[in-house]
Amino acid sequence: MTVILRLTGVYHADGGLIGELSYAARKLTGRGHCGLCDVTHRGVRAKPEWSAWVESLPVPFDLVHRNERSAEVRAASDALTPCVLAHTDEGLRLVLDRTALDRTGGDVDAYAAALTAGVRDAGLAWPTAPTGH
Repeated sequence: MTVILRLTGVYHADGGLIGELSYAARKLTGRGHCGLCDVTHRGVRAKPEWSAWVESLPVPFDLVHRNERSAEVRAASDALTPCVLAHTDEGLRLVLDRTALDRTGGDVDAYAAALTAGVRDAGLAWPTAPTGH
């Protein structure tokens, strides 16, 4: 089985002050939504339960905005944001798409269950020893 080395979540929003304000305005007017933002944040702060869950993972988990993606992550996530990608020795694999993220309803426990299912469905496995992130 292919082992996950790290995860990257890609928000459906741009970073920086202008990007954040633009996303907030779109969300308030009902013209924008990011299921990953709903899982990771409450208002402008990270959810404590999200932070605790990420610390329990056996691999690092990075979060990036669309305008912060590496070329590799951009190529794997273009037109798919928000999403979660797994980095493996065989390249990037999509483990959660927009629909799966939206189904979590912003709940961290539902997200954890969806990620477990996404990892299984992608034929991936967690490392057996922590990576020390």
